Amino acid sequence: MSLPQIIGLTCVEIVGDFGFKQFANKGGWVPFAIGTIGYIGVVGMLIVSLQHSTVLMVNSAWDGISGLLESAAAYLFLGERFHNPLQYLGMFLVALGLYFLRIPMTKKKSFEWPDLFATKVSALAHSKIG
Repeated sequence: MSLPQIIGLTCVEIVGDFGFKQFANKGGWVPFAIGTIGYIGVVGMLIVSLQHSTVLMVNSAWDGISGLLESAAAYLFLGERFHNPLQYLGMFLVALGLYFLRIPMTKKKSFEWPDLFATKVSALAHSKIG
């Protein structure tokens, strides 16, 4: 996992969320398709982020970055606002929490596409065949 991967994951999630918000309020197959494609992208990016990392770190980083970036996008592009000034303080605390996570800028190992079937199952099948 790296900071650029989590930012990419968050951007793909924003596409999905904005598409589904449009679909939820106005309907239509195009917003539904955009939302669906966005979340298919989320699955792919999540697989990449989880390889050689922990759920604890990926989820903490994703939740924080998603909270900040998606809130900023909703503020800028959708005109949404918080109703209580303390909610903005909450966003600042999220940013502070991300600082303490010390998310790495680069991934230690490059991504390798995992086998579709578990290695143990493949090894067992090969041993019975040969």
